[in-house]
Amino acid sequence: MNRKASHILLALSFLLIGSTTEKAHANEIDDAPSDEKFFADIGYKTPVEAIKEFEQHFKQELKLPLKIPPIAFTHYLGRFSDLEGDLNDSLDLTFINAKSPENHYSLDVRHVNNKIILRDKGNQKTYTLKDGQKAVYVLETNSNILIFEKGNWQYMLGIDNRIADLITPEMLVDIANSIEY
Repeated sequence: MNRKASHILLALSFLLIGSTTEKAHANEIDDAPSDEKFFADIGYKTPVEAIKEFEQHFKQELKLPLKIPPIAFTHYLGRFSDLEGDLNDSLDLTFINAKSPENHYSLDVRHVNNKIILRDKGNQKTYTLKDGQKAVYVLETNSNILIFEKGNWQYMLGIDNRIADLITPEMLVDIANSIEY
Protein backbone atom coordinates (compact mmCIF):
# COMPACT_ATOMS: atom_id res chain seq x y z
CA MET A 1 0.00 0.00 0.00
CA ASN A 2 1.45 3.38 -0.89
CA ARG A 3 2.34 5.87 1.83
CA LYS A 4 -0.53 8.33 1.12
CA ALA A 5 -3.14 5.57 1.13
CA SER A 6 -1.68 4.18 4.36
CA HIS A 7 -1.99 7.58 6.02
CA ILE A 8 -5.54 8.07 4.78
CA LEU A 9 -6.61 4.64 5.99
CA LEU A 10 -4.89 5.15 9.32
CA ALA A 11 -6.78 8.42 9.77
CA LEU A 12 -10.03 6.68 8.82
CA SER A 13 -9.32 3.98 11.39
CA PHE A 14 -8.87 6.62 14.09
CA LEU A 15 -12.22 8.12 13.08
CA LEU A 16 -13.78 4.68 13.36
CA ILE A 17 -12.21 4.12 16.79
CA GLY A 18 -13.58 7.49 17.97
CA SER A 19 -17.00 6.61 16.62
CA THR A 20 -16.81 3.19 18.28
CA THR A 21 -15.91 4.73 21.63
CA GLU A 22 -18.80 7.20 21.46
CA LYS A 23 -21.22 4.43 20.51
CA ALA A 24 -19.88 2.15 23.24
CA HIS A 25 -20.76 4.76 25.86
CA ALA A 26 -24.21 5.24 24.36
CA ASN A 27 -24.79 1.49 24.23
CA GLU A 28 -23.87 1.10 27.89
CA ILE A 29 -26.90 3.24 28.59
CA ASP A 30 -29.49 1.55 26.40
CA ASP A 31 -27.87 -1.92 26.07
CA ALA A 32 -28.76 -2.08 22.36
CA PRO A 33 -26.40 -4.12 20.17
CA SER A 34 -23.91 -1.85 18.41
CA ASP A 35 -23.38 -1.43 14.70
CA GLU A 36 -19.74 -2.34 15.29
CA LYS A 37 -20.66 -5.67 16.89
CA PHE A 38 -22.99 -6.49 14.02
CA PHE A 39 -20.30 -5.76 11.43
CA ALA A 40 -17.63 -7.60 13.44
CA ASP A 41 -19.92 -10.64 13.63
CA ILE A 42 -20.07 -10.79 9.83
CA GLY A 43 -16.30 -10.47 9.40
CA TYR A 44 -15.67 -6.74 9.14
CA LYS A 45 -12.71 -5.11 10.85
CA THR A 46 -10.71 -1.96 10.29
CA PRO A 47 -9.80 -1.16 6.69
CA VAL A 48 -6.10 -1.28 7.59
CA GLU A 49 -6.39 -4.85 8.94
CA ALA A 50 -8.40 -6.06 5.94
CA ILE A 51 -5.99 -4.48 3.42
CA LYS A 52 -3.01 -6.02 5.19
CA GLU A 53 -4.63 -9.49 5.01
CA PHE A 54 -5.46 -8.96 1.33
CA GLU A 55 -1.92 -7.88 0.43
CA GLN A 56 -0.36 -10.76 2.40
CA HIS A 57 -2.67 -13.26 0.71
CA PHE A 58 -1.81 -12.07 -2.80
CA LYS A 59 1.79 -11.13 -1.91
CA GLN A 60 1.31 -7.87 -3.79
CA GLU A 61 0.91 -4.23 -2.89
CA LEU A 62 -2.56 -2.78 -3.39
CA LYS A 63 -2.95 0.82 -4.48
CA LEU A 64 -6.15 2.50 -3.40
CA PRO A 65 -7.92 5.67 -4.50
CA LEU A 66 -6.71 8.76 -2.69
CA LYS A 67 -10.25 10.19 -2.84
CA ILE A 68 -13.62 9.11 -1.50
CA PRO A 69 -17.07 10.54 -2.28
CA PRO A 70 -17.71 13.96 -0.67
CA ILE A 71 -20.47 12.82 1.68
CA ALA A 72 -20.51 12.14 5.43
CA PHE A 73 -19.64 8.67 6.74
CA THR A 74 -19.70 7.47 10.35
CA HIS A 75 -18.12 4.04 9.84
CA TYR A 76 -15.18 2.80 7.77
CA LEU A 77 -15.00 -0.99 7.58
CA GLY A 78 -13.01 -3.63 5.74
CA ARG A 79 -13.32 -7.33 5.09
CA PHE A 80 -11.01 -9.71 3.25
CA SER A 81 -12.85 -12.77 1.92
CA ASP A 82 -10.54 -15.75 1.57
CA LEU A 83 -12.71 -18.55 0.27
CA GLU A 84 -11.81 -21.99 -1.11
CA GLY A 85 -9.37 -21.41 -3.96
CA ASP A 86 -8.75 -17.90 -5.29
CA LEU A 87 -11.85 -17.45 -7.43
CA ASN A 88 -13.86 -15.34 -4.97
CA ASP A 89 -11.05 -13.90 -2.85
CA SER A 90 -11.70 -10.18 -2.56
CA LEU A 91 -11.36 -7.07 -0.45
CA ASP A 92 -14.47 -5.13 0.54
CA LEU A 93 -14.06 -1.63 1.98
CA THR A 94 -17.39 -0.20 3.11
CA PHE A 95 -18.12 3.39 4.10
CA ILE A 96 -21.50 3.99 5.74
CA ASN A 97 -23.39 6.59 7.69
CA ALA A 98 -25.45 5.19 10.58
CA LYS A 99 -27.80 8.18 10.48
CA SER A 100 -28.14 8.37 6.69
CA PRO A 101 -28.29 4.82 5.27
CA GLU A 102 -28.23 6.13 1.71
CA ASN A 103 -24.67 7.41 2.36
CA HIS A 104 -23.15 4.07 1.46
CA TYR A 105 -20.00 3.70 -0.63
CA SER A 106 -18.11 0.50 -1.26
CA LEU A 107 -14.81 -0.36 -2.84
CA ASP A 108 -14.37 -3.99 -3.85
CA VAL A 109 -11.11 -5.31 -5.24
CA ARG A 110 -10.22 -8.69 -6.72
CA HIS A 111 -7.30 -10.03 -8.73
CA VAL A 112 -7.75 -9.61 -12.51
CA ASN A 113 -7.29 -13.37 -12.98
CA ASN A 114 -10.58 -13.79 -11.11
CA LYS A 115 -12.40 -10.68 -12.27
CA ILE A 116 -16.12 -10.42 -12.69
CA ILE A 117 -17.07 -10.58 -16.36
CA LEU A 118 -19.66 -7.99 -17.37
CA ARG A 119 -22.56 -8.74 -19.66
CA ASP A 120 -24.13 -5.65 -21.17
CA LYS A 121 -27.83 -5.63 -20.34
CA GLY A 122 -28.35 -2.09 -21.61
CA ASN A 123 -27.72 -0.65 -18.16
CA GLN A 124 -24.10 0.37 -18.77
CA LYS A 125 -22.10 3.36 -19.90
CA THR A 126 -18.39 3.34 -20.72
CA TYR A 127 -15.90 5.99 -19.56
CA THR A 128 -12.20 6.40 -20.26
CA LEU A 129 -9.82 6.89 -17.34
CA LYS A 130 -6.86 9.28 -17.60
CA ASP A 131 -4.50 6.32 -18.21
CA GLY A 132 -6.60 5.22 -21.20
CA GLN A 133 -8.22 2.27 -19.40
CA LYS A 134 -11.94 1.75 -19.90
CA ALA A 135 -14.33 1.92 -16.95
CA VAL A 136 -17.89 0.66 -17.09
CA TYR A 137 -20.64 2.33 -15.06
CA VAL A 138 -23.43 -0.13 -14.29
CA LEU A 139 -26.88 0.89 -13.09
CA GLU A 140 -28.36 -1.78 -10.81
CA THR A 141 -31.59 -1.90 -8.81
CA ASN A 142 -30.10 -0.68 -5.51
CA SER A 143 -26.65 0.56 -6.45
CA ASN A 144 -24.54 2.00 -9.21
CA ILE A 145 -21.06 0.60 -9.77
CA LEU A 146 -17.98 1.80 -11.66
CA ILE A 147 -15.85 -1.19 -12.69
CA PHE A 148 -12.31 -0.88 -14.05
CA GLU A 149 -8.87 -2.47 -13.96
CA LYS A 150 -5.54 -1.04 -12.85
CA GLY A 151 -2.37 -3.01 -12.31
CA ASN A 152 -3.29 -6.58 -11.39
CA TRP A 153 -6.62 -5.59 -9.86
CA GLN A 154 -10.25 -5.18 -10.81
CA TYR A 155 -11.85 -2.36 -8.81
CA MET A 156 -15.56 -1.83 -8.25
CA LEU A 157 -16.67 1.49 -6.76
CA GLY A 158 -20.29 1.30 -5.64
CA ILE A 159 -22.78 3.83 -4.37
CA ASP A 160 -26.36 3.56 -3.19
CA ASN A 161 -28.59 4.64 -6.07
CA ARG A 162 -30.46 7.03 -3.71
CA ILE A 163 -27.41 9.33 -3.86
CA ALA A 164 -26.66 8.89 -7.56
CA ASP A 165 -27.64 12.51 -8.19
CA LEU A 166 -24.98 13.63 -5.65
CA ILE A 167 -22.26 11.11 -6.53
CA THR A 168 -22.23 11.11 -10.31
CA PRO A 169 -20.42 8.68 -12.59
CA GLU A 170 -17.94 11.47 -13.31
CA MET A 171 -17.14 11.73 -9.58
CA LEU A 172 -16.50 7.98 -9.45
CA VAL A 173 -14.25 8.31 -12.50
CA ASP A 174 -12.36 11.07 -10.64
CA ILE A 175 -11.98 8.73 -7.64
CA ALA A 176 -10.72 5.96 -9.96
CA ASN A 177 -8.22 8.40 -11.48
CA SER A 178 -6.81 9.12 -8.01
CA ILE A 179 -5.25 5.64 -7.88
CA GLU A 180 -1.59 6.27 -8.62
CA TYR A 181 0.21 3.56 -10.61
